[in-house]
Amino acid sequence: MTHRPRKIAIRGAGVTGLWQALTLARRGHQVILTERSAEPFVDACSPYAGAMLAPRCEEESAEAVIRERGERGIALWQETYPGLVANGSLVVAPPRDRSLLDRFARMTKGGERLDAGALESIEPGLAPRFGTALYYAGEAHLNPNAALAFLLGEAQKAGVACQFAMADIPQGADLVIDCRGLAAQDALPTLRGVRGERIVVRAPEIAIQRPVRLLHPRFPLYLVPWGDGLFMVGATAIEREDGGPVTLRSALELLSAAYVLDPAFGEAEILALGAGVRPAFPDNRPRIIPANGYIYVNGLYRHGFLLAPVMAELVADYLETGATDPEVFVADPAQR
Repeated sequence: MTHRPRKIAIRGAGVTGLWQALTLARRGHQVILTERSAEPFVDACSPYAGAMLAPRCEEESAEAVIRERGERGIALWQETYPGLVANGSLVVAPPRDRSLLDRFARMTKGGERLDAGALESIEPGLAPRFGTALYYAGEAHLNPNAALAFLLGEAQKAGVACQFAMADIPQGADLVIDCRGLAAQDALPTLRGVRGERIVVRAPEIAIQRPVRLLHPRFPLYLVPWGDGLFMVGATAIEREDGGPVTLRSALELLSAAYVLDPAFGEAEILALGAGVRPAFPDNRPRIIPANGYIYVNGLYRHGFLLAPVMAELVADYLETGATDPEVFVADPAQR
């Protein structure tokens, strides 16, 4: 396939659309990024993400394709975003639930079992309560709001024309790339929404430096430090497609689990409670679906920040060489 610059319209300015826009603009294409909301990120689920880049940990509940493509995703973030923090992630469980930690270790690869001394050396506040942990070196995290603003700014520097409050498809484009998430259900009938609820708190006295997953039979939780004393506490996974307010039950469960992780969270200030709806296909695998001058990039589920740069790279390579990744590309419209 001969590579030639194209005029490309991208629909949706969440993390998936922003990575598509930035990658394609840097490859020499003329890119228009359109977003139905009047302001950036208002209608996207991306700001509600924990933004853990944890492909090894995700093996516990996801297929190998997530880990394999996710490791490339971390590399692309490292090349692009100076705010990325790559100091690994931890998985812990209360002593009475230590069997959950053993199971997690069996279900994943690359986790180093830390004793109390090793855990205290990297996260002193956790060692007295948990005594042991699984440590996944090389995993990373970021503040999603700061990262989204950075990607939008870099896309504009690269020449991307951004049009907000625009739901229609721009005229005159050679190609349209649809990154609208759940809004694309009209064309992708098997797409479903999975609601995720999270709480943002300020707790400057807590010194946790890396993402922590707390395994618990009732209240599993992950905690992501966003810097400046801010922490994201999340997240539920509910088979519902509404993005309304956080329920009382979810808030109680998340806050109770945070208190188990560190009782100092009892004095934290709650800054935000919110819910986003993640787009997912029945098998929870991401898809790139070319269809006559239109490409759908969707179904990133809970791996949006991890996989968005990889999906952008795959689309850019496809446009240049025709190469397709069989784990991600879907040619049969019936499989949408």
